[in-house]
Amino acid sequence: MIDELELLKKDWQSREEHLPKLSFDQIHKMLWKKSSSIVRWICIISILEFTLPHLLYLFPSFTKNMEIYDKLGLHDYIIGISIFSYSVALYFIFQFYRRYKEISVLDSAKSLMQKIIRTRRTVKHYIIFSLSMIMVIVIFMIIGVYLNDDIFSTFTELQKKAGTVSAEKIKVSLMVAIGIMGVVLTALIGGIYFLLYGLLLRKLKKNYKELKQLEV
Repeated sequence: MIDELELLKKDWQSREEHLPKLSFDQIHKMLWKKSSSIVRWICIISILEFTLPHLLYLFPSFTKNMEIYDKLGLHDYIIGISIFSYSVALYFIFQFYRRYKEISVLDSAKSLMQKIIRTRRTVKHYIIFSLSMIMVIVIFMIIGVYLNDDIFSTFTELQKKAGTVSAEKIKVSLMVAIGIMGVVLTALIGGIYFLLYGLLLRKLKKNYKELKQLEV
């Protein structure tokens, strides 16, 4: 058994001698190209994520559902949050584009490593911001329901279903339902982010580790 193992090792070593060996520059260039491609995809995904949801406004049913903010007296607040959210989202998209342009320039391994770290940090901040904004809107909706003096006049369909149930109980039920929906929605979008951005970040981290080994 030992003899067979030694024979296999010798056979592999003899084959290894004939395999093409990559130089430091070749490996560095290959990692640079891979990293540049990953950051480009991060930029593309962020642009698609920003634009595609707005297509929902083309559907009348979605526009009608958005009237709930008016019913809760949150119209001005939601406009303010939307302006702030869009401004910050556009800022992050611009940062992703900047990271892509930075990483597209072939630099030293150390410089490339620093750019990878900056890109990963920017993506993580963007994810935290996006998920936080969902929870902020949910909190505003809960406050809107809580401060609503006449829940039945706001949601006329509830009056038929409520029967003898008091308005206060309906209000509490709505607040709990909105809270649960908010947590579920945040977890769902967080899962999508984990699949999309998480996969790309893991690839960038792998490139970073390989570059670090080259620097040793």
